[in-house]
Amino acid sequence: MDPVDSHVDAPLPGGECPCRCAGPDGRASQSGSAPTRLRDDDRGAVSRRGLAGLLATMGGLTAVGSLAAPLASLARVFEREYTGPLYSDGVHLIDAEGSRIEEGRLGTGEVLTVFPETHPDVDAAPTLLVRFPEGRYGGETNVEFTVAGYAAYSKVCTHAGCMVSNVEDSTLVCPCHFGKFDPLSGATVTGGPPPRPLPQLPLALSEEGFLVATADFEGPVGAGEG
Repeated sequence: MDPVDSHVDAPLPGGECPCRCAGPDGRASQSGSAPTRLRDDDRGAVSRRGLAGLLATMGGLTAVGSLAAPLASLARVFEREYTGPLYSDGVHLIDAEGSRIEEGRLGTGEVLTVFPETHPDVDAAPTLLVRFPEGRYGGETNVEFTVAGYAAYSKVCTHAGCMVSNVEDSTLVCPCHFGKFDPLSGATVTGGPPPRPLPQLPLALSEEGFLVATADFEGPVGAGEG
């Protein structure tokens, strides 16, 4: 399994998982911007409540050194109170650094975590942007929501609210309970306990060549039947 977010998999002390089912503070943010299959853009991935325990557990491991840079970037605190739409017509997609996404940003098979420019700090905002040849999309994909080979889905797992942070071949995988989603078929569930697909975001290109939404996600974001 290839990690999209490389600091998600470690369980918290006491057997808790780093997701909403572990408590009210189930996610925190870390930033990154390089669009590759092995993403290290794990904003919204590690539990704030369990962060100290996670470091204590790993205190004797050399892996602690690899956490130093992500920890230094924990500047954002996600808002949980906001309940309005995350995207609307014309809202730009931005990366973890706040840069708008140009049409040529991703190559085939690459995945990038993006955010709505208007509400980047909302806890439900993280969005998975993928790019494949247009002819490969089928099944439950709403092809009218794709543009220039791009499709976008909520990053929040529909099982327990963890971040879908890993990639296995072309499958999106949630590390908490191993829910699997097929981005080439509307992010339908192909394994694990999630009860429904990741909701898809309708996309378009602006006149300036940046990716924008044309409306909000087609379904509710987060855990539950929806």
